[in-house]
Order: sequence, then structure tokens, then C-alpha cells
Amino acid sequence: MKKAALITGGAARIGKALVLALVERGYDIALHCRNSERQAVRLAGAVKRAGRECGVFCCDLSDPAAVSELIPAVAGRFPHCRLLVNNASVFERGTLRDLSPSDWRRIMAVNLDAPVFLTRSFAAAFRSGHVVNLCDAKAAANFTSHFAYTMSKKALLDFTAMSAAALGPAVRVNAVAPGLILPSMEFKTRDLVRLSAGLPLGRKGAVSDVVSAVLFLEDNPYVTGQVIFADGGMHLL
Repeated sequence: MKKAALITGGAARIGKALVLALVERGYDIALHCRNSERQAVRLAGAVKRAGRECGVFCCDLSDPAAVSELIPAVAGRFPHCRLLVNNASVFERGTLRDLSPSDWRRIMAVNLDAPVFLTRSFAAAFRSGHVVNLCDAKAAANFTSHFAYTMSKKALLDFTAMSAAALGPAVRVNAVAPGLILPSMEFKTRDLVRLSAGLPLGRKGAVSDVVSAVLFLEDNPYVTGQVIFADGGMHLL
């Protein structure tokens, strides 16, 4: 049977790695992007050269109207889509004292509202399938230096459990919560290495650790409402 996956924020970093791993498994790809259209087009070319179909869907996940149109557009091109990976995210520093209403709404719109309504629309359009939410191991603690971000990921973990209960048995919903994996504008590789020294496993993770967790969940049809912390034990501290 033909199978396809929609990956939000799929043009780079963990999203790109997920795209390439799923292509190896025979999936066609609905590749969502916002500002990375050039990277998305290059990746789509690589997918097609590998013998799979790939469509690029540009969408601003902070815009509810645009979010409402994404799943119908994907369904029109890939009616065999049965996997949604809510990977796109906004990661920004900001304490509660510094938080503005506009920043709160923007971060929540991308990190929580979009996964909620994409999942709802996915279940309605495709009737059956699997949703994987990319959360963050920081959601297991009170990471107050990134207040809105952490709140959004805490809520996404609860949404994973509630939607799994609400949408079963036709649709499974699971999550992966990565730890110290990739550098960012704020945390360089040396910072991740330093911080990971205090983890139970004593090292930073790799993108492949996150990808393998997603594939594990995809491969197990009797697993729903679960969170895999691919974090070297960060959530235990």
C-alpha cells in the first residue's frame, strides 16, 4: 500500500532527518515549510531522486486560517497520508516578567494551537493514521528562562495524552521529547556538550536518536498516548 507523511518544519534539522528516514521506508512526503522554501525545494528534489513523491506546502502556522487549509491541501495531493509529525516549533528565551501578550499568542499559536488543529483536521480528513508530536524534555521541568516555550510544550504533552484517548481507535497519537540534540542561536555545540556531562547518560544526543524514537512509535500499532524522552535522562533530574 502507498503511504505518505506530512512533516511540519521538515526542510531542515530534525524535520529533514525525519523526511529522509521516512523516504528510505517508502513514504511519499508532504513537506511543510514557512521561511525555508528554498531548502524545502532542494530536499523535495532529493526525495524525488530517491523514487518517492514530494510536495512542498508553505504555511504560516501562526495564522489559524492558513493552518485550516493545510490538511485539505495535503489530502488533495496525498490522499494516502497516514502520518502527521508536528515538528515545527518556535524556541525563544523570555521570562514571565518579560512576556508580552503578542509573544505569548505567537509562540502558543505555532507550538500548541497548530498541532491541536492539524491533528483534529488530520483525523477528520484521513479517518485513520498516526500523529507524532515533537515536544521537549524541558517540559518535564520548570524551564522559566523560556517561559512561553516551556508552557507550550507542557501543554503539548497533555494534548498528546488527551487526543490519543479522544481519537482512538482509528488515530494513534504519541510524542517524542528530545533533549540536548542540536545547537541553536542560543546554545552552541560546546554548550550542549558541557550541559550533557551531568546527564545520567553523560553525553549529548544525536538527531538519529530522535528519528529512531519516531520510527519506533510508527512501527508499533498498539502504542498510543505515550511519550519517549530521547534525552539521555534529562527528564529524571
